[in-house]
Amino acid sequence: MAGQKNFPLLMELGAPGRRAYLLPELDVPNRSLEELIPDQYLRSEPAPLPELSELEVVRHFTNLSRRNHGIDVGFYPLGSCTMKYNPKVNEDLASYPGFASLHPYQPEATVQGALQLMYELEEYLCEIAGLERATLAPAAGAHGELTGLMLIKAYHESRGEGHRDEIIIPDSAHGTNPASAAMCGYKVVEVASSERGSVCVDALRKVVGPKTAGLMLTNPNTLGLFEEDILTISEIVHGAGGLLYFDGANANAILGKCRPGDMGFDVVHFNLHKTFSTPHGGGGPGSGPIAVREDLVPFLPVPVVEKRQKSVDLAGTGQNIDEFYLDYDRPLSIGKIKGFYGNFLVMVRAYAYILSMGPEGLKQVSEDAVLAANYLMAKLKSAYELPYDRICKHEFVLSAKRQKANGVTARDIAKRLLDYDMHAPTVYFPLIVEEALMIEPTETETKAALDEFIDVMLAIAREAEESPEKLQKAPYHTVVGRLDETLAARHPVVRWQGGKDMEAKARDE
Repeated sequence: MAGQKNFPLLMELGAPGRRAYLLPELDVPNRSLEELIPDQYLRSEPAPLPELSELEVVRHFTNLSRRNHGIDVGFYPLGSCTMKYNPKVNEDLASYPGFASLHPYQPEATVQGALQLMYELEEYLCEIAGLERATLAPAAGAHGELTGLMLIKAYHESRGEGHRDEIIIPDSAHGTNPASAAMCGYKVVEVASSERGSVCVDALRKVVGPKTAGLMLTNPNTLGLFEEDILTISEIVHGAGGLLYFDGANANAILGKCRPGDMGFDVVHFNLHKTFSTPHGGGGPGSGPIAVREDLVPFLPVPVVEKRQKSVDLAGTGQNIDEFYLDYDRPLSIGKIKGFYGNFLVMVRAYAYILSMGPEGLKQVSEDAVLAANYLMAKLKSAYELPYDRICKHEFVLSAKRQKANGVTARDIAKRLLDYDMHAPTVYFPLIVEEALMIEPTETETKAALDEFIDVMLAIAREAEESPEKLQKAPYHTVVGRLDETLAARHPVVRWQGGKDMEAKARDE
């Protein structure tokens, strides 16, 4: 328990007889547990749970929340994750009973507002993507990747080209890309990056062929660089009979400025929880809608929200109104990819965000995000190595190679940042950059916040030269100090075992 600064676990609190609530006695007939549950499933003695007052429970979890970092607490430049501030008004809207209390088994007639929201959100996303139709069902970005690849596979099989079993992925790609391709049954073919950090066109020409199903790419890419040859890349892949898949993790850089469909992408996924105003991290919730070009629409998963005209008699006057419904009659569909219709309240937040920002507001999001990233890059490249010294988009990648010469790694720099109440950037990714530090400031930070981050990063660079041993033991001011990550990975403790048992286990190891 070293490093926890005497913060007790919930199981170690309380005393016999304390209660957080009292329930009234049952006033209806009650069958005994023995009648309801077979003997072999009943405990022989009560579970050793803590007995706590309501105040103890509230204080415990409030204290836990104060020991966590989040965008509401401090700067969070986590590269490729777009940890932007999310307006609280969108949280309020998502909590409206008319949204939050809906049940997926309700008749369509009773959820017309929800279906209309989904239908219009799809329209907005398709306009932003430059494509025809979309599905809102995928529960996260990686789930969206899998869905998009399933659509690509169904498309090729419908054309009698099921032999196309290769997906080309750049060496700088997000780690979920090859994982999703493998899960979908594809062989992963890596394509190298050029000296400028983009897809090497010559290398791409060598790997495309009759087995190419598609290319997975994000633009700007994981280095934060715009793919200057994207139209040539599109021609090469399409010329070989493949499709282009757009990983939308970096869409925050191009909103309203350019559209993936206009670049030649056939399938596009968005992360509503990154780009369109839903807090994320710690396991969710997420949403990864997929937009597709016209000839891929028949393969979209079911159900698809559709609209039709319905005649109604209002005060003796016949009128036509819009009626929204769920369409399951899609014979070429890849089927259902999630229970019900997706993470609905994430959609509510995204819908509210897009409406409140409007076209010009979304453009400004990207302009400000790109400006912030280039400002940080220009201020830090004198102290850290910049592998690709060119104008970036919403994020950029530094290297700690210079600091490593003094025994200070990217991990040490990340740990030291925690002492300044700032979250660390993404480290050791993308893999093609040694000692990588991938930094994304987002559009919601002030210049003062950016300047503070610059000052801290420059101070850490000086420490790496003057007292490297200090960084090697950081952090110093966090609840938990430097952990043995190898031990934690090999021997994780995933359940409470009691203070004495924990101490004994630590001694034994």
